Amino acid sequence: MTKTETHALLFTDLAEIARTLGHAHRLMLLEHIAQGERSVERLAELTDLTVANASQHLQHLRRAGFVETRRDGKRVLYRLGSGPIEAMLASLRGYADHMRSEIRQLAADPNNAEGRHDSISREELLKRIRAGDITLLDVRSAEEYALGHLPGALNIPAEELEQRLSELPPKQDVVAYCRGPYCVLSTNAAALLGARNFRVLRLAAGFPDWKAAGLSIEV
Repeated sequence: MTKTETHALLFTDLAEIARTLGHAHRLMLLEHIAQGERSVERLAELTDLTVANASQHLQHLRRAGFVETRRDGKRVLYRLGSGPIEAMLASLRGYADHMRSEIRQLAADPNNAEGRHDSISREELLKRIRAGDITLLDVRSAEEYALGHLPGALNIPAEELEQRLSELPPKQDVVAYCRGPYCVLSTNAAALLGARNFRVLRLAAGFPDWKAAGLSIEV
């Protein structure tokens, strides 16, 4: 086989991967599976799909190796397949950020619109965690928190935050995070906390990108 033919096969494989991922519902399903192992029924509920439709998309992802399954009694549970899938999803999000000027503006200056707050990078957050001078706030659902979260994070779902403000230390900076750069839960939480005079930062990358970076998580 010539070098040209080898390259052609490589790009054929890449095109097949792109074809599998070329559906918004499949990317949505992968984002939810990146949070933790889930059944097809739960994934259908989270993505507002019928079980049959979700199952069809999951089979495409499974054939391509993006997801794997195991049986738990009568349920079939889906988890991410092997390989750098979370990193690939993070790269896709990064490229979308690059192409969309309004998202680039948000990334460069989170205070440029109402309700936006200062963001914090993973590197800076790691330093603050080691220093022990922050409160990590996971504003995802209790279900997602149980599947995996940043070490030491306190879980207060976004819809419960206003009623549970007393659980937050008033003299520590709060770093809120949720599912990723397209998740507004942490943005809304930061707006609420800022209005209540908390010092608040937002981890824009979210839990999946933290996990994809190989950083420590708790279950």
